[in-house]
This record gives sequence, C-alpha cells and structure tokens, in this order.
Amino acid sequence: MRVLMLSKACLVGIYQRKLEEMAAASPDLSLVVAVPPFWKDERGITSLERAYVHGYKLVVTPMALNGQFHLHFYPEFKKLLQEFKPDIVHIDEEPYNLATFQANYQARYAGARTLWFSWQNLDRRYPPPFSWLEGYNLKHTDYAIVGSQTAKQIWRAKGYTGPLAVIPQFGVDPDIFTLASSPSTRKLHIGYVGRLVEEKGVDLLLDALSGLSRKDWQLSILGSGPQEVALQNQAKVLGLGQNVSFRPSIPSMYMPDFYQDLDILVLPSRTRPNWMEQFGRVLVEAMACGVVVVGAESGEIPYVIGDAGVTFPEDDIGALRSVLEQLSVSSALRQTLSFKGRQRVLNQ
Repeated sequence: MRVLMLSKACLVGIYQRKLEEMAAASPDLSLVVAVPPFWKDERGITSLERAYVHGYKLVVTPMALNGQFHLHFYPEFKKLLQEFKPDIVHIDEEPYNLATFQANYQARYAGARTLWFSWQNLDRRYPPPFSWLEGYNLKHTDYAIVGSQTAKQIWRAKGYTGPLAVIPQFGVDPDIFTLASSPSTRKLHIGYVGRLVEEKGVDLLLDALSGLSRKDWQLSILGSGPQEVALQNQAKVLGLGQNVSFRPSIPSMYMPDFYQDLDILVLPSRTRPNWMEQFGRVLVEAMACGVVVVGAESGEIPYVIGDAGVTFPEDDIGALRSVLEQLSVSSALRQTLSFKGRQRVLNQ
C-alpha cells in the first residue's frame, strides 16, 4: 500500500518519530511524507528538521502563500501524485483550508482515497470561499481524524457523516522524553513553552508569581510572538526581572533537556471567541519527563492532565497563585505528581 502524507507539522523533527513508527508497523506500507521547506507564523519561521527519517521517504515541496493559514497551497502536489501514484493521501490540514481542498480534489481525481486531520474544537462558521472548501472536503473524503472528542462533536455537527477516529497527534516517545538522570538541587524552576500571544495567558502567570511567598524560584519562558516585549515590560514592572528569563524557541530535539531541568510547567491558556486550547502537547511532553504540570481549565487541558497534575479556573490569578504556592512549599506533592504524570503518559 502506497501512502502519501502532506504535512507542514512534520517539519518538526521530534514529530517525525511517528512516521518511523508508522513505517515500521507495516512492512507492506510504502510511505512518502511531503513537507514545505519552512512554515512561518507569529512565532517566526520554523525550518525543516531532519531527525527521524528511517523507513520512509521525506520530500520537500514548495508552498505558495507560506504563512497564510487559510490560503497556502502546494503548487507541485499534482507532480507528487504522478510520481508516487499513492493509494491513500493523508492530508494533515484543516478541512476549511485551500491546501486541503487542493490536495483532496487532485488526489481523488487521480484515483486515490483521501483523509484529513483536524484540531478544530469550536463551531466556527466561515464565509465563502472557505465555507465552500469546507463543504467539499466534508462530502468528498474517505476518512477523517480529529485530535479530541470536542473536535469530533464539531465536525459531526457540521455535517460530516463518514468514518472518523479520535487520535491526538503526534504522540510522545517516553524513551526520548524521559526523566532527568539525576535530581536537581537548584532553586525551584518553573517553565512555560509556547506562543507569546494573549490567549496563552503568560501575563496571568507573571501576575500570579509576583505574589509568591517563596522567593528562590526562576521562570523560563521559551517561545516567541507579538506579546514578547509587553511581557518583558510586565516582568520588570512587577519586579521579577531577576527571576524571569525569555528564551527563543529551540530545535525540537533539545526539548527533553529543557523539560528535564524544570520542576513545574504552566499552561495558563484562556479561551477566546476564535480559539480554545486544542490539546496542549507541551503538557504531555513535560509529564513524560516527570515535570509537574499546571493548566487552566481551557479546552482539552483538563482532559490531558486528568489527576496527574493541577488545573485552575481560566483567568483566575488568585487560584493559579494558590496552586503555585502549594507546589512551591511541598516537595512531597511535587514528587507525587511527577510520578503520576509520567505514569499517565506510559499508560496511554
């Protein structure tokens, strides 16, 4: 069976581990994964990493309108179809995007079966032409994969009636995201990983930390985005300049080392009309490394954490501060949640 996957997400080296596992799981599978040379968004440019590339073929194909989430497409995709002649085309794109319509239409015209993947967990209604693209992709596909039960409900409500599976992407390899080799004796280390945008709630984390009774802590903010300068200024105004460091994104293969140096990871997301936390992959990666996770009750976060961490109501500074206070003074609680988080990942 020949499968062609189209995925800008698979630019990320650590995500390619899934592709190796897919190829190894089925000797009869011939897998080609097409990625653009880079993707750009509010964080900047994410360039292709080649990390796990055995057992399948990773090809780079040009992307037109790179950075335009709804409008980008792949001008040489038809050429890939002609060269590889796939039986199945796996489109790792949202069904309301032009790239999905283009790949779906061209693949079906070439005689291949198709499927698409979605994280969409809000009932968003799009104007033409995106509603037209979405309508075509709902009616003309052989399968759908979504990242959460909420996303499943959304697409059923929008009229998709075909086969559908809930499979959060991309999984975490616990042999890569694993415990630190030795415990740390330094000050309490708190971390945030992700985009620096208003809906991620990093400002809330800074406000909560400003009232923490324990003073020997440090916060590492790893990521970039349009709020970076404002957050740096906020840290200074709150008198946290010596405790907070801002670091740009690092290659995905270095992320386990980053997590292993943390005691607590916080994801203080807040829901907005056009966005709700879709999964929070950093939570799973951190739990696999034995890091205590704290998350707002936004979207999928409570379901990802379960009883293996702590959640708090969205936008509640006092509640977040109380959680951090409790964790900062109780090493026993941190050890318990560290164990439970790792076990939750291993048990999934």
